[in-house]
Amino acid sequence: MILELDCGNSFIKWRVIPVTGGMPLIQGIASQPVDIVQALLGQGLSKIPRCRLVSVRSDAETQVVMDVLSESLSLSVTKACPAERLAGVVNGYRDQQRLGLDRWLAIVAAYDMCGEACLVIDLGTAITVDLVARDGTHLGGYIAPGVALLRGRLLAHTRRIQYDSEGAALVLSDFSPGRSTAEAVDRGCLTMARSYVSSQIAFAESYLGSDFVTYVTGGDAPLVADVREVRCVADLVFRGLALACP
Repeated sequence: MILELDCGNSFIKWRVIPVTGGMPLIQGIASQPVDIVQALLGQGLSKIPRCRLVSVRSDAETQVVMDVLSESLSLSVTKACPAERLAGVVNGYRDQQRLGLDRWLAIVAAYDMCGEACLVIDLGTAITVDLVARDGTHLGGYIAPGVALLRGRLLAHTRRIQYDSEGAALVLSDFSPGRSTAEAVDRGCLTMARSYVSSQIAFAESYLGSDFVTYVTGGDAPLVADVREVRCVADLVFRGLALACP
């Protein structure tokens, strides 16, 4: 078995998979590494031999995660690192160290899956868009606020647009004009995000031509699953992690 972790700024996505690959045996989202340890011990999974992780946290924060796991579970932890090229993809950033590792691994996984020009869109806290040419050259990309950030900034900077968490539960049920503040804000932010994704797909033709594959991943990927033949791959970063740390 292999423990895989995707350490984001707010949460840690994790899963345990068989060494030979396949469906996760167990998976979850945690705020602290100790929560992962407790979940694994609760399932009797105390003898996992190795772990691989990708992290966008600081070196010190990442080291804490690695120390907790290695000391609590006595396993070997491998960390994905920036690279100039991997699995046929050439990093397109001027300073390759500055490209977020989660983005990099998603890009690598997408190109490995299709072997042709592709557009990679990750809808999380931020929406990241990356373009990869047919020969595997990463052409760069874009970063914009995600749905939650759009909503949060709107609420933070407007005095009269406020609603409680119960109202927020009305999110994304349809796209008709909102008839409450909660509906109006949530559907407005959703429409902005969907329009942004659609415009990026159209714009990508200028760089990739008309023949390319569009992959979407991230927590909000289902919000655009019906947009212009996109392919939703929930574990795109984990797939890239397996390539970086085989």
